[in-house]
Amino acid sequence: MGLFQSTDSSLSPQQLEEYQDCTFFTKKEILYVHKKFRDLASADRVGIQRVMDIDELKNNPFRKRICRVFAEDPTSGQMSFDDFLDMMSVFSEEATREVKASYAFRVYDMDGDGYLDKNDIMATLKCLCGEGLKPEEVDLIADKVLEEADLDSDRRISYVEFDHVISRSPDFINTFRIRL
Repeated sequence: MGLFQSTDSSLSPQQLEEYQDCTFFTKKEILYVHKKFRDLASADRVGIQRVMDIDELKNNPFRKRICRVFAEDPTSGQMSFDDFLDMMSVFSEEATREVKASYAFRVYDMDGDGYLDKNDIMATLKCLCGEGLKPEEVDLIADKVLEEADLDSDRRISYVEFDHVISRSPDFINTFRIRL
């Protein structure tokens, strides 16, 4: 169990300090996130479906994937307070570009193999566009993304290649966020 005790409805000063040291949040923001979690949770865990329905995520096409990436045990369908706080922290305005890029890569790496291959890119496009693109358009765009980002021509994008693309995208840090 992390710093959160299921029998406590508030955080101790020591817990607040420790959470502040490992997140991008102020104590006040941590307390806000804690209250939000307590409003969702029936005990020390909350169902991913409930998290996906919070205002900050409900319109995000990647909400399910985001929750799975941040859940310590994604197969359980549950998130702990630590998971929830980590998720909110990474999406905070204060999180660094490097931290955001690392988690964005994990969100887009649909099969979890450590690379973005054509299938991951196509799944990402389908998630973003729904039925708005024809299958051949999705295929063509995925090929173009690989052509641009795959620097070593192995038909997949490594984290280093992804980070290179993100570093040239000044809007990334402003779009990969949740406002509290």
